[in-house]
Amino acid sequence: MSAKLETLSQNLQKHFGDKLKSLKLALGELTIEVAAADYLAVMTTLRDEPELGFAENIDLCGVDYSTYGDGVWQGKRFAVVSHLLSIANNWRLRVRVFAEDDEFPAVDSLTGVWTSVNWFEREAFDLYGIAFVGHDDLRRLLTDYGFIGHPFRKDFPISGHVEMRYDPDQGRVIYQPVTIEPRENTPRIVREDSFGDPAHG
Repeated sequence: MSAKLETLSQNLQKHFGDKLKSLKLALGELTIEVAAADYLAVMTTLRDEPELGFAENIDLCGVDYSTYGDGVWQGKRFAVVSHLLSIANNWRLRVRVFAEDDEFPAVDSLTGVWTSVNWFEREAFDLYGIAFVGHDDLRRLLTDYGFIGHPFRKDFPISGHVEMRYDPDQGRVIYQPVTIEPRENTPRIVREDSFGDPAHG
């Protein structure tokens, strides 16, 4: 571990202690995991404490672990992962928090800590169904208003639940159950018996 990462690791342990469920180094970056109950307080300290100084949250995304490791995953299903940047200290940090309830995954919103996460949290809500408690405008971002389900969940069907098309009789766009017609993906190729034989070239 480089001296810079060693200093960051020591600072994290100093300020959070038992609140760190894990601290791992991989590919030259530190990743910490915190409990959902500590998430907002830890993230606020990561921003405000000069020894840490993570002024920017450059990314936030949802993760569905339900099929991780070919289904051998035993922990909670949904997590939120943030990537933080400290310009003052030239550090990067990954923070992971698991939602406690797999049926209704929810964690605290970070919009009061970094306003930049507004759209990131809306995206994670839309695609994974993770609710962000305290977000003042949590609505779908990438799917349609009437969309059913969350398309990045591992149990969401690849073809979706419904499809939309323009109906000329009704003069509007309508939703209907998905219809998939059988099709041949590989074209049939007919070649002469002597194809590729140099003797018949």
